[in-house]
Amino acid sequence: MLNRTRILNPVVAALVLVFLTCAAAMAEDVVKLDGLFERLKTADVEESGRIETEIWIEWSKSGSPALDLLLQRGRDAMAIGDIPLAIEHFTAIIDQAPEFAEAWNARATAFYQAGDYGPSLADIGKVLQLNPRHFGALSGLAAILEDSGKPERALEVYKAALAIHPHLEGVAEAILRLETQSKGQEL
Repeated sequence: MLNRTRILNPVVAALVLVFLTCAAAMAEDVVKLDGLFERLKTADVEESGRIETEIWIEWSKSGSPALDLLLQRGRDAMAIGDIPLAIEHFTAIIDQAPEFAEAWNARATAFYQAGDYGPSLADIGKVLQLNPRHFGALSGLAAILEDSGKPERALEVYKAALAIHPHLEGVAEAILRLETQSKGQEL
């Protein structure tokens, strides 16, 4: 029993150290994101673009170099139009790290590009459960709602995305378009 205790004590201590280090890193990421979102609310168009890039960089960190590589491979596959391969890569990440919101978002985007709105909506739901401030997922949801003939709901979701990111590309235009459509146009 004494030998077991001698072996287990250092192992437990190492595991506790790893856990505390990871918890501290995750807390730093949350604080950094909170600061970025605060700055985003008052930023001008140019600065908001830089802040948005920083947010996407933070969202894209899985905590695992292997999963980060899979995420990049999936994005590369999407960029060349190989949507089935992209979905495979994103699904592999989700299987390993179901709490990683950006993998769900990437797969939702791939499903959307494939015209598979049902799976895309399911993945967007998971993204927003894990990361309610995900303006990209909100924008995607609004686009699906608009494409599905639900302009009133799309308008609500676009406005929610704009409340988080006041300069989100294309969203102000979508809101104006939908508001104009809902009022009708004079001849």
